[in-house]
Amino acid sequence: MQRIILKNFRIVDESNDFFGSLIIENDIIKKIINKNTINNINNEADIIIDGRGFGSSAALMPAFIDLHAHFRDPGFPEKETLESAALAAVAGGYATVVCMANTNPVTDTAEKARALKTRSAALRLIDLYPVLSLTKNMEGRELSGIKDLSKKELSAAGVLMLSEDGKDVEDDTLFIAAMEEAKRLGIPISCHCDLGGENDATRRAIELGKKTGCHIHIAHVSTKEAADFIRITKKSLSADTGFTLTCEATPHHIGATEEDARRMGDKTFGRVNPSLRSDADRQAILAALHDGTIDAIATDHAPHSDADKAAGTPGFTGLETAFAVCCSHLGTFSQEDITRRHKEHGDHGEFEKDSFGLRRLSALMSANPARILGLQDRGRIAEGLRADIVIVDTEATWKVQPEQFKSRGKCSPFTGKELRGKVLMTLNGGKIVFYAF
Repeated sequence: MQRIILKNFRIVDESNDFFGSLIIENDIIKKIINKNTINNINNEADIIIDGRGFGSSAALMPAFIDLHAHFRDPGFPEKETLESAALAAVAGGYATVVCMANTNPVTDTAEKARALKTRSAALRLIDLYPVLSLTKNMEGRELSGIKDLSKKELSAAGVLMLSEDGKDVEDDTLFIAAMEEAKRLGIPISCHCDLGGENDATRRAIELGKKTGCHIHIAHVSTKEAADFIRITKKSLSADTGFTLTCEATPHHIGATEEDARRMGDKTFGRVNPSLRSDADRQAILAALHDGTIDAIATDHAPHSDADKAAGTPGFTGLETAFAVCCSHLGTFSQEDITRRHKEHGDHGEFEKDSFGLRRLSALMSANPARILGLQDRGRIAEGLRADIVIVDTEATWKVQPEQFKSRGKCSPFTGKELRGKVLMTLNGGKIVFYAF
């Protein structure tokens, strides 16, 4: 049994922001000790990490959970490998990642998903949950292996989400059939809503989802219209419909706009699906994050080679910049700071940073993603949960230099920009899998 003590830290999750210590045993959080009883800790441990050595702006949080990433493995080693993606994930503070099915071959059976999860487990870096496609080979003609799976078989394969990725499913009848299977299996469908434009595709996915009573998760919401429609829909839902609606936004839609795409080349290196939007859309996404319309932040990590990007292939690399982008554009103040600043300045002026706390950011990047996936053993700091931990410096600034990324994909809209917020250490199940020293 390994015993780790993390002491003298600011500890933050969706519900807490306090000074204290953690004791980790058998890969779980064994005990939480507040600042008043820190001196009573039995310091016998295999590893002791003292927060005072990280500086006053350090915080210990639940490791992040990514609902949406593309690992390109198997099939596209020039873009990414399982190893490089996992290294990028832990460098970004992620211990749990959901990876999409647009691999080669497509992940459309439980056997393929299980093989990928087994390979990832051997690396001992992250918890990987492969997505199954809705249709065979993502061709939109017939259902994938989901139609023959039981809940037990799905769980054994480590599948917690279904998705057709950016292809969507064009045929309504087939899409509804997939939703009915998702409802039977008790698993959400991540809808990328690219077919016919985000706004119309979002409405379509939600309306069809209502008919089947399944769980629809809208990926990478990026427009004011889509956010407004989701907000209105959520407010109108009654508890007895059986329909569940959740959604996510990406860091690049939080921190970048169409101006960045034009600067990079909007048909080449600046191309992403959905596109970077106007600043008005970006502000609408921030508002939806503030009021709870948007449930989670997910990276949509989509690495490509330089040749792919030059040819116009859409996608950005995002795992290693996600926390810093969110920290820079949403703010990381304590709840007490937020209350004080509102009293001092009122509700007027540039309040983007001052009105968003680290607790809320933790909810969006950890606790809410865990709930969406049905993972009850992580996403918060509590005794008995997995010791998936990230240590961050909320005030450290650094310049984004993609050549230093662990990911093989180097295209980022934040290249050369100075961001605030840095991941210092990541623990997965009580094991140190990344440290920035």
